[in-house]
Amino acid sequence: MVSLSKSKIIAHRQCPKRLWLQVNRPELISISEATQVRLNEGNLVGDIARHNYPDGFLIDTLNKKDSIELTKKALDDHKPIFEAAFFEEDVLIRADLLLPDQESYRLVEVKSSTGVKPYHVEDAAVQAWVMSKAGHPPSATALAYINNQFVYQGDGKYIGLFEEADLTSQVEANLPQVQAWVDSAKKTLSATQEPDIQPGEQCTKPFACDFMEHCSPPEEGVEYPVEILPFGKAIAAELRADGYKDLRGVPAKRLTNPKHLKVHAVTLSGQATLDQEATDQINALPYPRYYLDFETIGFAVPIWAGTRPYVQLPFQWSCHIEQADGATTHKEFLDLSGSDPREAFAKTLIEVAGKQGPIVVYNAGFEGGKIQGLADTYPELSDELLAIKERFFDLLPLARNHYYHPEMKGSWSIKAVLPTIDPELNYSNLEISNGGMAQDAYKRAVHAQTNKEQKEAIKQAMLEYCKQDTLAMVKIMQAWGANPA
Repeated sequence: MVSLSKSKIIAHRQCPKRLWLQVNRPELISISEATQVRLNEGNLVGDIARHNYPDGFLIDTLNKKDSIELTKKALDDHKPIFEAAFFEEDVLIRADLLLPDQESYRLVEVKSSTGVKPYHVEDAAVQAWVMSKAGHPPSATALAYINNQFVYQGDGKYIGLFEEADLTSQVEANLPQVQAWVDSAKKTLSATQEPDIQPGEQCTKPFACDFMEHCSPPEEGVEYPVEILPFGKAIAAELRADGYKDLRGVPAKRLTNPKHLKVHAVTLSGQATLDQEATDQINALPYPRYYLDFETIGFAVPIWAGTRPYVQLPFQWSCHIEQADGATTHKEFLDLSGSDPREAFAKTLIEVAGKQGPIVVYNAGFEGGKIQGLADTYPELSDELLAIKERFFDLLPLARNHYYHPEMKGSWSIKAVLPTIDPELNYSNLEISNGGMAQDAYKRAVHAQTNKEQKEAIKQAMLEYCKQDTLAMVKIMQAWGANPA
């Protein structure tokens, strides 16, 4: 029998099939971007939590036998213990923090979230259950989570980064159920065939499952699944229940939402539609035209003075400048020094943006929010920054309201729109192809262990990605503006 762990039991609680595949078919794992970010943030948050207890002892080994023996010895010293190991009933746990509490220890689980979630209680209950079986029941159980109001002072100190929630009573209420959770997980793993469980809400709650591609392969003969209807979860479920899988087979009378009807009609015709209103708005814009895109980073553990956890801070911009004759130039900014880039970001942007001409963005709310944040942080630059914001022309609502192509499949993201305008410009060909990857790349680039050659390679990939975002807007505007009346 394969040993269980807290994470395996929680995986089983989410979906038995997930645990079975994790143990028996690990080659099918497809770790999502969100999962990898969560794991990376969790590791860093755990490190910082330990720094708040300088006299603590880290059980710094993954070997089960050694970690258990080291834990037994550390318990006698009655000092904080990090990653304490306990193994009972074929379940191995590693406790984030064990803090001395009179004659016992208080169990504190550390999470990178900004509050308590239901699965945290189950998580902590498994930990407390195994500790109790090992003869060391925690005197209390708590969850340490990120205080998103914490402001880092730039001094390397993180006292106040964590809030604590006492989960003792909730954990105690769950303890009687843990044995059943363990027995059920063992039963699942004893099976020779994977559980027959159909995709559902459990595929994404509380986490996106690493086996979604295996469990939800593309349906044969279904090129445009009914789920592509924008904000159409309810109607898609109704259509599925009535046997409709591909949108092309759905009678128009089943749809009432104007946007759904538009998506349906275009999908059936196979031809893109562009309203004259879009062309008129674009052609009314003067020159020069600026096309602007930002990349941002949000750290669970802030590294720059005056910043808070998870606040998205800009570190890169790209700007294409188009003249009336169609000539374009490109400017860009990217700071990978690891120092706070925001002031240089703002000053270089002000210099490039000039004083007049529309600034085309794709989702003005995002770029506008970052501009406002910079203006608040650097009041001496506020007037010039806010003047940039006032010149924004948002291409996203124009696209949503006036353009659709069958291959967008219900999405108006720039990555969905661009290939329908210029198939040669495809994000799938880029080393970095989305904002999440850009954030991960930034963190790797500024890491102390990243060498010069690695940083340069990351830099070029990041510049290419951000540049394509603004070039995409140029191509879209030129294509739609050239559309004859």
